[in-house]
Amino acid sequence: MNELGFTTEMIIGRDVGVNFALVSELAKQIGLDIKLDAALGTLTTYRVGGKSKIEVIVRQNEDLGLISQIVNQIDGLGLLVLGNGSNVLVSDDGYPGLVVRLSDNYAYEKFNDDVVEIGGSRALPIAARRIATKALAGFEWAVGVPGALGGAVRMNAGGHGSEISESLICANIYDFEQPSLGLSEISNNMLGLKYRHSVVTPTQIVINAKFRFKFGQKDDSLDKISRIVTWRRENQPGGQNAGSVFVNPPGLSAGKIIEDAGLKGSSYRTATVSAKHANFIQAQPEGCARDVHELMAIIRDTVMQKFGVRLRTEIRLVGFCDDYGLTSSEDY
Repeated sequence: MNELGFTTEMIIGRDVGVNFALVSELAKQIGLDIKLDAALGTLTTYRVGGKSKIEVIVRQNEDLGLISQIVNQIDGLGLLVLGNGSNVLVSDDGYPGLVVRLSDNYAYEKFNDDVVEIGGSRALPIAARRIATKALAGFEWAVGVPGALGGAVRMNAGGHGSEISESLICANIYDFEQPSLGLSEISNNMLGLKYRHSVVTPTQIVINAKFRFKFGQKDDSLDKISRIVTWRRENQPGGQNAGSVFVNPPGLSAGKIIEDAGLKGSSYRTATVSAKHANFIQAQPEGCARDVHELMAIIRDTVMQKFGVRLRTEIRLVGFCDDYGLTSSEDY
């Protein structure tokens, strides 16, 4: 944890005087498709926050090594690997570094009997439905998770009584800071998967992962998916949010304890604790990330004062440097 009370995971990069025009020129010379001052906050499900200084889209595996050249040649260049942005809050000041995203070339499933390879940029709800149509059971829960496969592996995403670790065989991972390792196949038991945690670091990107599912009945799986979708529509809000904000403390429900603290439906400027589910924070259209960030701290402090329970967020905070003491789920 750094001097501001955040984990390294949460404070990702500040401006250290990097010459981004030089970075862009170097990237173009080696064949990367680079964009300066690219949208970032609007790519997240909160849809608030600023831009990134520079962005590159990975269209093929060969791009990974080229990106590593940039990362390792430019001192002080921050790196942010971004998936669907469903678990991220970007500062209104944006991110002063390099954002890396996988293209749709990595949004796929490959079937081999009961083993399925899923690309890192594949949205989980799409994968869940396609796997169900093949009469494979065990991934229906993922229809309710709006993230991409890569981020889901990184945080061991889960819901409805299941999680990534239960069916994952291995993941292919590339580390931009250690390119000599190449694309490494990491087995389930080496990923350190536990509640909303893995050993995958911010400088690593999940290219794809393999899963083993059980053979079942297509209609049963599709019916389960339908029931999950219905439940989520009835019990969780839509709109501009990033799902659950705080990790459930051991033996407790974060949503219930926030509601018991009297915060359900409360607001701070352009951010609101959902009246439907107290562990969701809604951002208003044309709102700002600062208000969401502030409301997170208000919730954390209020729950601590009333119940002596320290809530920790599972949201990745990008570009913030305020000493709010919000800490990541990895502390549990």
